[in-house]
Amino acid sequence: MTNDKQRITLKRLLLVILTVLAVFNVGLSLFGSLNQPQVQSRLELYQTHLLLKAAELKTENTELKPLIDAAIGENPYETGQKQYEEAIAEARSTLEKLRDRRQQLVLADADSQTRQQLEEAIAENQTFIGESELELGILQARESTETAQRTWQELRDRPKVSATAAILQQIWSDSPSPPLENVLTAETQIEQTLEGWFRDRALHRLYEVENRAPDLAQLEIQEQLAAREAVQKLAIVGGIPAVGGLFGVIIAIILLVQLALRWERSLLAISETLKWEVPWDGEVIWQVLIVGFFFVGQFVLPILFGLIGLDPTGYNLRQKAILVLASYILLAIAGLSILYISIKPYFPLPEDWFRFKLLDKWVIWGIGGYFTAIPLVIVVSLVNQQFWDGQGGSNPILSLALQAQDFVALAIFFFTASVAAPVFEEIIFRGFLLPSLTRYLPVWGAIVVSAFVFAVAHLSLSEVLPLATLGIVLGFAYTRSRNLLSSILIHSLWNSGTLLTLFVLGS
Repeated sequence: MTNDKQRITLKRLLLVILTVLAVFNVGLSLFGSLNQPQVQSRLELYQTHLLLKAAELKTENTELKPLIDAAIGENPYETGQKQYEEAIAEARSTLEKLRDRRQQLVLADADSQTRQQLEEAIAENQTFIGESELELGILQARESTETAQRTWQELRDRPKVSATAAILQQIWSDSPSPPLENVLTAETQIEQTLEGWFRDRALHRLYEVENRAPDLAQLEIQEQLAAREAVQKLAIVGGIPAVGGLFGVIIAIILLVQLALRWERSLLAISETLKWEVPWDGEVIWQVLIVGFFFVGQFVLPILFGLIGLDPTGYNLRQKAILVLASYILLAIAGLSILYISIKPYFPLPEDWFRFKLLDKWVIWGIGGYFTAIPLVIVVSLVNQQFWDGQGGSNPILSLALQAQDFVALAIFFFTASVAAPVFEEIIFRGFLLPSLTRYLPVWGAIVVSAFVFAVAHLSLSEVLPLATLGIVLGFAYTRSRNLLSSILIHSLWNSGTLLTLFVLGS
């Protein structure tokens, strides 16, 4: 008996130590995300690129023109300039915070790896600001070449963009002739530094200055092809949230009307009859969550990768995609193993635990839940953005997927985000955590708490509220359907839609 008590005491002491380590590391990660930019800012600029390309489309089709105008907006150039100014302001604010952080690390004599990562973040931010200001100048040149000239003049001492800034100043000067000293060098520099609509505008101006009519005609043909493609991409990027959001609003209205008419018998009603029978206590919940998810993900896997010498710094995108997938599979294996070991003494489990009912209405719950989540998360995200000013970090896989024009890398990211993540996370957060919490909380409280734990687990402060909103929808769908396939489908559709948008914008 004494030995049993000692084992229990030792186990609890170990859990306390692991909890302190996990909470401390999660807190550091969340705090560190404060000074990290959100991927949302980049996404807005990528969408601006598409808008500007689409604005160049010339069409005689009277039926399509109103639709294209509606997609582009009244003044895409003014909208684009405003977004660039906001993105640059946010990046400068981030740069100042990063520099302050660097100074703190120098004074604290922090380790070299942390300082190197910070230096890389500073360099990346500086490059982004320089390239964005180059492009902002081209937008400004539509209305005021004088304003554009001042913007480019400020870039003349920036190593990576100074040469392009000088070329842009010359070709947009009041007297751009005589010809540039080296036309081919100017053309190559523009093509290497600028992208999309900005590259085409700069080349257009260069060809006009040099009276290169054949090149100008060929460029205009390419611009029209790119404009048509941009319109198609905008339809995809804007169509998913617009159509899905419309269906979501309709479903939400129907559910609210049903709630008003039927109350406790409505689909939205969450009564205590929906509780699970929970055979284990809070210590098992604690053990699975801390050891099986946070400790393994935050400590065990990084230490393991360090011991075998894995350093993703020099990896290409495909190698990073494979590493992300491998990390997730290892986390899932470890987490599910700890879950199984923790609850095995309570087998056989009561009814409704970890149910995967293939012949059921899970598809309806999944699709309906996905559509309902779209307007809810969009509204919360729009409000949330007002507080973070472009900071707060984002899931690293989003930035990687935005660059993924390698179809193998993209396929790996899709499998990770749309299959591996939904299955593992739904088993842990909805299949185990949510029902377990109903032992201590009302059902609605268990849905909310499990949703916030799910959101915090993604380690980005700016994403906590949007992800918690999604988590509430996932928890509600699972609670009502009693089928994990329903929440897995919602989760998979959400991640797939996000990755599809990133791929279209990134391309």
